[in-house]
Amino acid sequence: MRVGLQAALSDANLDAAQPSSQRQLAISLSAIAPPGGRTAPLNLCLILDHSGSMNGRPLETVKQAANRIVDNLSAGDRLSIVAFDHKAMLIVPNQVIENPAAIKVEINKLKPSGGTAIDEGMLMGIEALAEGKKDTISQAFLLTDGENEHGDNNRCIKLAKLAASYNLTLSTLGFGDHWNQDILEQIADEAGGSLSYIAKPEEAVSEFDRLFNRIQSVGLTNAYLHLFLAPQVRLAELKPIAQVVPDTVELPFIQEADRCVVRLGDLMMETPRVVLANLYTGQLSPGRQAIASLQVRYDDPASGQQDLASERIPVEANILSVYQPDPNVQVQQHVLALAKYRQTQIAEMKLQAGDRAGAATMLQSAAKTALQMGDQGAATVLQDNATRLQEGEQLSESDRKKTRMVSKTILQ
Repeated sequence: MRVGLQAALSDANLDAAQPSSQRQLAISLSAIAPPGGRTAPLNLCLILDHSGSMNGRPLETVKQAANRIVDNLSAGDRLSIVAFDHKAMLIVPNQVIENPAAIKVEINKLKPSGGTAIDEGMLMGIEALAEGKKDTISQAFLLTDGENEHGDNNRCIKLAKLAASYNLTLSTLGFGDHWNQDILEQIADEAGGSLSYIAKPEEAVSEFDRLFNRIQSVGLTNAYLHLFLAPQVRLAELKPIAQVVPDTVELPFIQEADRCVVRLGDLMMETPRVVLANLYTGQLSPGRQAIASLQVRYDDPASGQQDLASERIPVEANILSVYQPDPNVQVQQHVLALAKYRQTQIAEMKLQAGDRAGAATMLQSAAKTALQMGDQGAATVLQDNATRLQEGEQLSESDRKKTRMVSKTILQ
């Protein structure tokens, strides 16, 4: 298993007469398996809210989705299940799948009760997942329908960071309309996973299936992007690096002596991660030259090898005495995806501050950006919510959550 690493500038041509030029660098990263190559077994933990508010169809559909996961696991895969209300309990200890029927019995015993303490479920889930992490692809699905009323949200974020440090990935699923989207998104972002929204109970099975298919395509783990910049090149000062595929996430980085380092986590075989870096170059002499180079360090759980390094590839630009633009259409699409996300974020902040007119204007801008991308679904959601605000209506919890989801990704 090796890393597929490609890079493209928003415009590979630079003007030799300009004292400063701005370019976006799109970096595509994926796992590439050799013919007949195997992937590592899965080590999956389901962390499931069974509080009183999950009573009835919500909990029944979640149990159905969990049972389907059991059916889809392969020989050699591992599973653990944690159920939480205002406390947590390990209903299925971490184990290789040998008796699926017995696991389903434990799932089907779940009954709604109590309040909600997400951090208690996270802690127990991380502990269970860590038991089977050696040479596996280790991920958790955390599902909740409520606020962390009996827990500590700051502790949730610390636990998400802890999971990432152990090379464990956490994805979050918000069920219904009364969960805290800021906290679940931050947990997923810190732990390298994704945020999902289950608006209706009948969507639980398909959403679990989607996430499960995604982790089945993971080939490499614990990936770090190393970005080396030429002496006359620098990163933008504000939020210079973000992921834009498969979903949009602002990415922190560490500046080391000769490079900046970005943690990416898992690399998939079917869907690349695309990272966008905002660069500024100083005035450069005419000719073709490297303005940056890229390398990835990663683990290959299928072979048990750690801290492997990809080939270091250059990022070259053409510095022209007579400048002619050469825009890259695909990179421009990635730039628009990031703009859509940031415009929606600004709209949410204005709405929280009571500036309904300002929020509506920013949502309209985001809708126009989505249309430029060809993302008709997002454009419709964003424009409809802008219109509601302009007409004096309140946005429902469902409206707000749909807005957040369409800002981060192109919904399937």
